[in-house]
Amino acid sequence: RRTIGAQTEDQEIELRARGQLSQAIEQSSGISVTSYNRKVLLSGQVASTQDKARAEQIVAALPNVRSVHNELQVLGRPSFTTTAADTSITARVKTALIEAPDLHANTIKVVTESGTVYLMGLVSEREAARAAQVASRVSGVQRVVTVFELISEEEARASTKAAQQQ
Repeated sequence: RRTIGAQTEDQEIELRARGQLSQAIEQSSGISVTSYNRKVLLSGQVASTQDKARAEQIVAALPNVRSVHNELQVLGRPSFTTTAADTSITARVKTALIEAPDLHANTIKVVTESGTVYLMGLVSEREAARAAQVASRVSGVQRVVTVFELISEEEARASTKAAQQQ
């Protein structure tokens, strides 16, 4: 549901953010940056509240960023076990979304950090509620946070139809 231009901008935002965060924050490797339609999710772990605030300031100042949803946790680095569990949860949530006949899973981005699943995308209100419901039922999911941009049902149908015709 995003144009090629929007997808390219999202990739650019992610790359620039990672570059600037690595220069400004000592332990930036624990920070995940996900951009969807120029809306940025910061997730992962940082060492201090100052690092959390600094990361948000840096990303918010980047060109084309419309908003920043800062979900960084002040914990230090996650363990390998936590990271592996998060990867597994993400895969199971994506599978559950694909298997839901009333959802278009390719319009929803899934990010998992410490058992919290973040859902991003351009979706209708119905799709947002359904995707959150599906994700919340997946084994290992502790919490679901929606960072969706809502569009009308008509816009959702039209963009899905246009994507299928390409």
